Amino acid sequence: MIMTNPILSMNQATIKYADLATALRVCSEAGYRSIGLWREPVEEVGLDTAVKMVKDSGLRVSTMCRGGFFTMEEEPARRASIDDNRKLIEETAALDCHVLVLVVGGLPEGSKDLTGARLRIGEALAELEKDALDAGVTLAIEPLHPMYCTDRACVSTLGQALDIAAPFNPKAVGVTVDTFHIFWDPQVQESIARAGREGRIATYQVCDWKTPLEADPLLSRHYMGEGVIDFRPLTEAVWNTGWRGDIECELFNQKIWDTDPAVVAKKVSDAFDKEVAPYWPL
Repeated sequence: MIMTNPILSMNQATIKYADLATALRVCSEAGYRSIGLWREPVEEVGLDTAVKMVKDSGLRVSTMCRGGFFTMEEEPARRASIDDNRKLIEETAALDCHVLVLVVGGLPEGSKDLTGARLRIGEALAELEKDALDAGVTLAIEPLHPMYCTDRACVSTLGQALDIAAPFNPKAVGVTVDTFHIFWDPQVQESIARAGREGRIATYQVCDWKTPLEADPLLSRHYMGEGVIDFRPLTEAVWNTGWRGDIECELFNQKIWDTDPAVVAKKVSDAFDKEVAPYWPL
C-alpha cells in the first residue's frame, strides 16, 4: 500500500457514488488516514453500524457534512431544521468527529431579504451553541462563492462568516476555509489571519476553480492544479495561523464521480502532493 500524505483527508463527496463501506475501503487501501463523511451514507447503514465501520477501518473522521439550512423565517420548517442540526451534532460526536460543516442556506422562497436571512443564521447558532459545546463539536460556517448566495449560502466571504461567528465560543462556532469558494476575495489573506487569531478555523478544504463553469455550476470543482487557484499563498496563510488539522479535498464534478473511486483517490493524492503539500511543512 502506498501511503498518502498523513494530513490529507478524502471528503466523501469526491467519490459520491461510493457507499460508506466502499469509501472506507478505498481510502484505507489508498493510504489515507482520514475521511470527511456525509450524513446520507452514514444514515443509510445506521449510526451504530457506521460508528463500528469507521472504527474498524482505522480512519479518523475529519468532518461531517452537512448541517445548516436555517435561514427561513420562524415556522415549523425552521424548528425542524434546528432540531435536525441538533441530531447531526450528536451523530458527529458519535463518530468521534469534532467538526460539523454548515451550509447555512440562502433566501427563503419568495424573499429578497438577505439581511434578514443572515440575521437568522446567528439566531440559529445561539440555539445550537450549548449543544455543540456539550458534544465537543465545532459548527463550521462555510462561506460559499457568491454565485450560490441566494439558493445555498447567503454567507459569501470568510469575513462575513467570522462576523456571524464572533458572538459565540470558538469551540462551538468556527469557519470552513475552502479554496474554491474564497480564493477570489481580495481580503482573503487578512480574513484567514483573523480566523487564526480568533481560533475559528475548523477545517481547510482544497480543490480548484476552472472556467468556463460546468452547465451545473455546483459541479464545477476540479483537481488541484487543473485550474487557476494559487494554493501557495492560501495554504501558507492557513499554516501561519498555527492550525494543524487534516486538509480535505472536496470535489463536486460529474466526470470525477463517474470515475473509479480508487483512481480518484490516487489522483487526489498526487495533486495534493504537487499543489498543496509543498507549502505545508511536516
